[in-house]
Amino acid sequence: MGFFSTIFGVFGFGFGISIGLTVGYILFIYFQPTDVEDPEIKPLVDQDAESLQRMLPEIPNWIKNPDFDRVDWLNKFIELMWPYLEKAICKTAKNIAKPIIEEQIPKYKIDSVEFQTLTLGTLPPTFQGMKVYVTDEKELIMEPSIKWAGNPNVTIAVKAFGLKATVQVVDLQVFLLPRITLKPLVPSFPCFANIFVSLMEKPHVDFGLKLMGADLMSIPGVYGIVQELIKDQVANMYLWPKNLEVQILDPAKALRRPVGILHVKVLHATKLKKKDLLGASDPYVKLKFNDDKMPSKKTTVKHKNLNPEWNEEFNLVVKDPESQVLELNVYDWEQVGKHDKMGMNVITLKEVSPEETKRFTLDLLKTLDPNDPQNEKSRGQIVVELTYKPFNEEEMGKGFDETQTIPKAPEGTPAGGGLLVVIVHEAQDVEGKYHTNPHVRIIFRGEEKKTKRIKKNRDPRWEDEFQFPVEEPPTNDKLHVEVVSTSSRNLLHQKETLGYVNINLGDVVSNKRINEKYHLIDSKNGRIQVELQWRTS
Repeated sequence: MGFFSTIFGVFGFGFGISIGLTVGYILFIYFQPTDVEDPEIKPLVDQDAESLQRMLPEIPNWIKNPDFDRVDWLNKFIELMWPYLEKAICKTAKNIAKPIIEEQIPKYKIDSVEFQTLTLGTLPPTFQGMKVYVTDEKELIMEPSIKWAGNPNVTIAVKAFGLKATVQVVDLQVFLLPRITLKPLVPSFPCFANIFVSLMEKPHVDFGLKLMGADLMSIPGVYGIVQELIKDQVANMYLWPKNLEVQILDPAKALRRPVGILHVKVLHATKLKKKDLLGASDPYVKLKFNDDKMPSKKTTVKHKNLNPEWNEEFNLVVKDPESQVLELNVYDWEQVGKHDKMGMNVITLKEVSPEETKRFTLDLLKTLDPNDPQNEKSRGQIVVELTYKPFNEEEMGKGFDETQTIPKAPEGTPAGGGLLVVIVHEAQDVEGKYHTNPHVRIIFRGEEKKTKRIKKNRDPRWEDEFQFPVEEPPTNDKLHVEVVSTSSRNLLHQKETLGYVNINLGDVVSNKRINEKYHLIDSKNGRIQVELQWRTS
């Protein structure tokens, strides 16, 4: 019986399976539902925002927002450079974090906090797009959208109350929208002095946290608390308008901004050598800084005099008192031909103490080479007095960002003299009738200065700076700014005015700084951007 039961059981199972598959196939073929509609296919451009977000949750910002630019080239660059960037970023992060940690740990009675391991892994961040802002200031503002799902290994050792614990951060994910400002832009590599970083919104941060090897994030409730704590702490420190500042260059040295005024009084010279055929000389003195591109200051000519008395005063703009050198050259004036050089000498500004008048009696030399035997010959002496007046600490101590928005000075103009700085940035839509080779004439109190000439350009950019030392605030003065075009090929119309503007300087004295675009008079659409600064001494 057992044998037959087995045979019938196997036969029944096989027969049942065969019958079941056959019946199922017939039902599937002949009894399909008739109410099923064909799928409707639409191009993405016809989809609504909600459907697009559901289908493509990770749409890059350069697709969603037209003011974001696509930066695939930057992602490729970072991918190739990541092995080197990772090491540089880790080193910078340690340097930035060290003073912050040292400042914070006393509040929590912690002995020390140090990095045991700090690597950012092999996966670089990606830029989903970048927005760039254009301003009239010397700055570059960028807002990149950054996403990073990396594999870093950050291990921090914390010592407190005689105990030591290690905390490890793994599987980090960061989504953030920072604003990166490079300012001021300077003519020295890397062409910006500071980096300012602030967050435009709270960042999304997700990571794994291990304490002594145990996963803390698996504890119920800890994950949400840590997430919100980190977001709030980061937002309190760097959410706009707060920022993180990293100095790359000293702005004062990079921009070579004026830091003071050197008052030079040329007193007299003695025992000068005869240069003229009739046994006399016509001496005068030229003085300037060794690295200054501005024209030299000149005394008057003392005719037929080997012991001239000048008693003439000059003001020179000081940009680096540690390295600048005052050059004094004595010449013999000639009515025809080249003026003969009678001698020279130099004074380093380091020899002059601030706010103290110092007298120098200098032997005139042939050259500055100490080994030149011609210097042994007597050429006479020159006597000068120098007084270095640095700008006040309140003004020079401010960072670049603060000088951009200097508050109004108290009522009344500042006492004493100062320095008027004029920076001609650019012009737009200037066009001449016969030619357009623009340069700018600056006239202040009868003194005229000119920018470089740019050929065939309706939108020239000069970035030329001029300084006017003055004895009293120019409260009631005007600055004449004129755009002029010249051409040597057009003999009938070699010079042509493209427009002008007269700027009242009273506001500059009160506000310390003005940077505006002015509409040019006698020009159809021309505008010029001029920056004015008033620095008191």
